[in-house]
Amino acid sequence: MTVMDYGVGNLHSISKGLEKCGAKIDVTSKVNELLDAQCIVFPGVGAFGAAMDELRPVLPMLKQRIKEGTPTLGICLGMQVLFERSDESPGGGVGAFRGEVRKLKATRVPQMGWNDVAWGDDQLFDKVPRGSQFYFANSYICRPRDAVTIAETEYGERFPSAIRRGALCGVQFHPEKSGKPGLRLLSNFMAIAEGSK
Repeated sequence: MTVMDYGVGNLHSISKGLEKCGAKIDVTSKVNELLDAQCIVFPGVGAFGAAMDELRPVLPMLKQRIKEGTPTLGICLGMQVLFERSDESPGGGVGAFRGEVRKLKATRVPQMGWNDVAWGDDQLFDKVPRGSQFYFANSYICRPRDAVTIAETEYGERFPSAIRRGALCGVQFHPEKSGKPGLRLLSNFMAIAEGSK
């Protein structure tokens, strides 16, 4: 799996989380290497605009790779950059999902800490114990127009906390900081990625 280092935090945590699940990790800051990646992970603690500045040089080709079915996981900011635009920064996103990212409407922003996630029947949550909480650190949320919302969370308002279309997945929370349920979800993503080949 190729983990993209586009100047955001949390690279160590997500790399270690995926390694615990049996993945071989390659962390790269060279965006051209994404075009040959068998599986892409966009981690996330940072700003939409800064992340997109790093991705923009390969954006058309990257979008095509994802459209062709390259397994991709976006985490927090990484989920947000998969959308068309964000209120956080001018300029477009990757556009793999139609929709936009907007500021979370809550009394206290950012949302920091553990929260409930309500999910339906989807492989990404296979064998994750019902009632499990996940760790969030976000000020913005995604509003998809064509993505399949597979999980939702309540914090000031109800918003999608996980989306999936085939091998293209996004989660607003941080599975790598969410203990055993998070590791189970990462293992499930790896199974989805393997099944898409």
